[in-house]
Amino acid sequence: MKHPVLPRLLLHFTLLSTLLALFASAAPEAWLKEIDALTAHDATQPPAKGGVVFVGSSSIRLWKTLAEDFPGVPVINRGFGGSELADSVFYLDRVVLPYQPRRVVVFAGTNDLKNGRTPEAVAADFKAFRTRLHAALPEAKLLYLSITLAPSRANIHDAMRKANRLIAADCATDPRCTFVDINTPMAGDKPAPGPELFVEDQLHLNPAGYAIWTKVLAPHITAK
Repeated sequence: MKHPVLPRLLLHFTLLSTLLALFASAAPEAWLKEIDALTAHDATQPPAKGGVVFVGSSSIRLWKTLAEDFPGVPVINRGFGGSELADSVFYLDRVVLPYQPRRVVVFAGTNDLKNGRTPEAVAADFKAFRTRLHAALPEAKLLYLSITLAPSRANIHDAMRKANRLIAADCATDPRCTFVDINTPMAGDKPAPGPELFVEDQLHLNPAGYAIWTKVLAPHITAK
């Protein structure tokens, strides 16, 4: 005889697991301590205004050579690892707007797709970021670094390509916004960037990968 309570317990466990997974990928409050750490010295040692803010997920957070890569440009790194694009929207008033940047570089979206969000949802989050940024700073230029087709996430490359197309189309509607295709220069004649541009996890960039990002971004960053 089947135990009458077991199916209900299994159902409850499944629902709870689903809710926890959704909460883990969708709760921006999870990043509060990291945001506090990033902005801890802003009150006493505020970064120069009118610079370039880099914001987004771990590939931005791990970019430790920003100042060296863009000499003479006041850069501010406000990446927080593992975050989704919606998290950057949520914390925009803390990690971007106070610095009144002339340019904002955002790289986010890969974690979103891995966590089950659709390309359309990622594109909608980008539009929300763009809209909020320009409502507060109408003169700021926005550069979106395309979602990188990292080898470790080959199973979602099609979703990444679709999200990139949607965001590129949205950027095309606003002259203050530029979609920066990073996959083409990284891939060369291959369908996607090769493993030689990534560290062991095949997700995050090595110095050779960041060198390509720097070369591609430099004309946009230094432009008047």
